[in-house]
Amino acid sequence: MRDTLRQKIIETCDRKIAQKGPGVGLSFYAFFANKNDDPALLMEAASWWIERHKLDHFEKAVKIRDMVLQGV
Repeated sequence: MRDTLRQKIIETCDRKIAQKGPGVGLSFYAFFANKNDDPALLMEAASWWIERHKLDHFEKAVKIRDMVLQGV
């Protein structure tokens, strides 16, 4: 996973957790604007989320942030 995506995921998870608490869930779409301005980055996130880790559509932000921080 490229560093820009890793940083985007961590920042988004931190923001969502701060806003809604540690139980907040999100999907990989949370890391992108409604306008798909970077399809390659979106597909990289989708591949990491769906193909590599077989995660559910919604997962806890804390879990995703910890996975990324651990380099999983």
